[in-house]
Parts: sequence; C-alpha cells; structure tokens
Amino acid sequence: MTDTTTTVLAIDPGLDRTGWAVLTRNARSVLTLRACGLLHTEAGQELPKRLDYIFRELQQILHTYRPDQIAMEQNFFLKRATTMANTVMTRGVIILACEQAQKPITFYPPRRVKMMICGTGTADKKQVQRMVQLTLRLDKAPSPDDTADAVAIGICHLKTAPLANQINLKAAFLAKLKEAKEKQIKK
Repeated sequence: MTDTTTTVLAIDPGLDRTGWAVLTRNARSVLTLRACGLLHTEAGQELPKRLDYIFRELQQILHTYRPDQIAMEQNFFLKRATTMANTVMTRGVIILACEQAQKPITFYPPRRVKMMICGTGTADKKQVQRMVQLTLRLDKAPSPDDTADAVAIGICHLKTAPLANQINLKAAFLAKLKEAKEKQIKK
C-alpha cells in the first residue's frame, strides 16, 4: 500500500465465531473491503485448542494483509458468565497476536459503531448490514453477522481515526507548548 492508504484489520471477537475484515481508505477517503471472513471453532473442542486456533489464524491474517491498525469491538456482557469468560479469553489471544505484530488497537463499543454506520446506536443487524453494503457498494451484504459486524467496525474506524489522530496531535502539541512555557517561566 502507498503512504496515503490506511489498512485496518477489524475484529468482532468471540470464541465460537470471530468475524474479521480488512479494509482500506485511500487518499481520497474511498473505503474498500479487501477481505473478510469468520474464524469458527467447534464447541466440543477443548478451550486451549480453540484459543490456539484463533491465535494462529489471526497471526496468519496479520502476516498476509499487514494492516496498519486494528479495530476491535469493545464487548459488554449481558449473557452468561461462561460466555463472558470465553470471550474475554478470546480477546486476550487476539490482543496478544496484535501486540506481537506491533499493531495499535482501537476499541469501539457496539453502539458507537451502529451510530457511525446507521446514524442510530440502536440499529439492528439487518440495518447495519444494509448500510455496510451501501457504503462499500457491495453486490450483497456481508454475512454471517460476525463478519458483517467486523466490516462495520472497520468502516467506523476508518471514518473516525483521522479526526481522532488530529485531535491527539493537537493535544500533544499543546502539551509541549505548555511545557515549554513553564520552562521559560522557571528561568
């Protein structure tokens, strides 16, 4: 990719089904879906084997697509404790794989993703899928839900990251300016 193209790997984590998508934004802010898929583990498999599979597959995706950034859904749990624990462990191996690849991760709450994609934080899955399809000019909406969610997370990231980066740069500049002023006053 060129210097003006940003590539993001977006992830919707889950032990049974981890959705992933690789999207790019070019210099003209055109978004493109490069690839997407689902990492599925069998419920009857031992937990360590399932986590190892997700870890290894994610390492391969990172190696193949070499994203600049990672965007991942920030989970909240209203489900059973077992589901919560399994998802937390899955997120752990995903974060480890991204850390080993030295890729920065940004987390997005589902409501924020829906708000960015559909204009409302209460949009249902079909609305999100349809808006993803329209945004990326796809022939059909991505599926299954976990993959479509990952694509939506990637779109959210690519649309919000440039502004967040500018805000962070300005904040860093202002902090350095304040530090320099304080040093001058002390002299």
